[in-house]
Amino acid sequence: MSDRDDILVVRGEEIVSLLEGRERQVIDLVRGAYEVHERGESSLPHSSFLRFPRPGQERDRVIALPAYLGDGFDVAGIKWISSFPGNLERGIDRASAALILNSTETGRPQAFLESSVISAKRTAASAALGASVLHRDADVSRLGLVGCGLINFEITRFLLAVFPGIRTLVLHDMDPARAALFGRQARRLSDRLEAVVVESPADVLAGAPLVSFGTTAVTPHVGDVSACPPGATILHVSLRDLTPEVILAADNVVDDADHVCRAQTSVHLAEQQTGGRDFIRSSLARITSGAEPARPDPERISVFSPFGLGVLDLAVGQLVQELAREQGIGTRIGDFFPRPWGREEPETAAASGGWSPGVSS
Repeated sequence: MSDRDDILVVRGEEIVSLLEGRERQVIDLVRGAYEVHERGESSLPHSSFLRFPRPGQERDRVIALPAYLGDGFDVAGIKWISSFPGNLERGIDRASAALILNSTETGRPQAFLESSVISAKRTAASAALGASVLHRDADVSRLGLVGCGLINFEITRFLLAVFPGIRTLVLHDMDPARAALFGRQARRLSDRLEAVVVESPADVLAGAPLVSFGTTAVTPHVGDVSACPPGATILHVSLRDLTPEVILAADNVVDDADHVCRAQTSVHLAEQQTGGRDFIRSSLARITSGAEPARPDPERISVFSPFGLGVLDLAVGQLVQELAREQGIGTRIGDFFPRPWGREEPETAAASGGWSPGVSS
């Protein structure tokens, strides 16, 4: 049985181990995936949102992200990711996900990967790429974080790979105890990190020139960013924190305008308010490829709003699959597919007189 005749199952902790220390490599993969997508060498249907019409589940959702990524990647698949914020009260993670990778020759599934880890790392790599391109101050020492969960933790990990001079984390969470826990956990990333917990998002914006929003907000709640220092960069990863007015006043960069202008994101609300998308200056890939400048006005606040494209999951998932097969990690499932219809064992065919195509009972 060859590698491609089985299905490889890779668990979350195995993926954590496989990707450990590969932040720069993952950022490069994400950059490549963005640029391939920008050139039109991908297929990326809109994400499909499954919601639950029951009281108390307004924030719960499961999202399907199918995609194909060509030009050197040649990978297809789908991520199926849920977000249930109430899980935090149950002592389990908000998000859970699975990624299926399919052969682009036969369409058959080749790998089944735990994907909350992949999703968090590709999200963090996207944010770190955006910061490395848009933030002009290479000597960042203070990082602001609104929302103290897994996503911002991974963003911190990846930003440390880009800005190793970060020494202070300015933290805010609706649950101060969660922010304090985040600060203690961050010491795992660097024993030189100091955490400062503040009372509001405005305090975060005033306390750091580079800020990441990683919350579960469903409606905008930050309408004033005047506390930001000139030239600040906001990584608007959770997409629904900033009011349309803040978006319209900023220098806006997205990953894909068609995707981010959906599902009542802040950018979508700004589009609805103005009737157009002229307020979006560029995609990130047009900047990384040199087609657009990184920062035309160095004093203006720059906001990067990445929707989170399925092609990024494919790029990172493909790396996981390759590393797992090379290192013999994961569980291989053989004989997953049924015998092709109509194919009989020789002795069975002889006994029955053979199979005749086009004949059914």
